[in-house]
Amino acid sequence: MTKFPMTVQGARALEEELKHLKTELRPQITQAIAEARELGDLKENAEYHAAREQQGMVEARIRDIEGRLQNAQIIDVTAIPHTGKVIFGVTVEIANVETDETVVYQIVGDDEADIKQGKLSVSSPIARALVGKEEGDVVVVKTPSGTVEYEVVEVRHI
Repeated sequence: MTKFPMTVQGARALEEELKHLKTELRPQITQAIAEARELGDLKENAEYHAAREQQGMVEARIRDIEGRLQNAQIIDVTAIPHTGKVIFGVTVEIANVETDETVVYQIVGDDEADIKQGKLSVSSPIARALVGKEEGDVVVVKTPSGTVEYEVVEVRHI
């Protein structure tokens, strides 16, 4: 079975969400279903149907998280020697060669990616172009609006 890379922080966040779903949300929904059943006729009981639907969504999310964690290859970037190269888990500052605009991204697994938080999926075109590069290297990234050149300004092992 294929393993998917994930940072330690990403795995920890999924484990916390799983714990919350199992220990807090699941019992709340079970209680809501029990209370709705006491109201009588289940055919036209909106509270019961809403609670059952929420239960289905929570159970699906629990299975999803458990599957992701089971297939995760958790990589602790702090345990990898710092070579100055862009690898999974590092934080990299890049500058657009034309505009001199800089951005900082951490290269993370697909499940952790959130561009608004500066977390870039390892399978994204930019990350694929950056992996293996060092400070000072220039990479060309094909984007929907054309090709863009970025210079690797700094690679940080966090």
